[in-house]
Amino acid sequence: MNSFHQNINEFKKQLEKGNIQKAYSGLMEYIMSLRTYFNKKYPKFQVPSNIYFGYMDMTYFSIIPKSFKYKKLKIAIVFNYTTFGFEVWLSAVNKNVLTKYWILIKEKSWDKYRIIKPGKGIDLILEYNLVNNPDFSNLDALTKKIERGTLKFIKDVEEFLLKHEN
Repeated sequence: MNSFHQNINEFKKQLEKGNIQKAYSGLMEYIMSLRTYFNKKYPKFQVPSNIYFGYMDMTYFSIIPKSFKYKKLKIAIVFNYTTFGFEVWLSAVNKNVLTKYWILIKEKSWDKYRIIKPGKGIDLILEYNLVNNPDFSNLDALTKKIERGTLKFIKDVEEFLLKHEN
């Protein structure tokens, strides 16, 4: 395992090449444009203006469908640096709400999406891989894949909650 100092030296060498900054800047611009796309195309969704840029672990923004708002649930469209892909998450405004819906999904044995056990640092209930190893050479096609997967995920969660919530 490398020391912090060794990692910093490697980081500096990679930054000196200039590609990391260009790639990161392009990725952030794309995610900002993706957020804007959802905001403009889906006025029925609340799309907060903030984007979590992360620590090169994840970058995401939230979407709150009307049917989720009063339940205190939200959707996150996430770029996961570890898997180098886009994911969609079902999340909640706080741990109590997260736990409530995790229990509901677990008790009903809904396995359509990957359920994530609550714990320290866990901010999601369900996750789904939208696009693995995305092709950034065609951003319109990438956006459409993310859009289709996200809308299907939202619809599936809405239908599950409609059927199983008291």
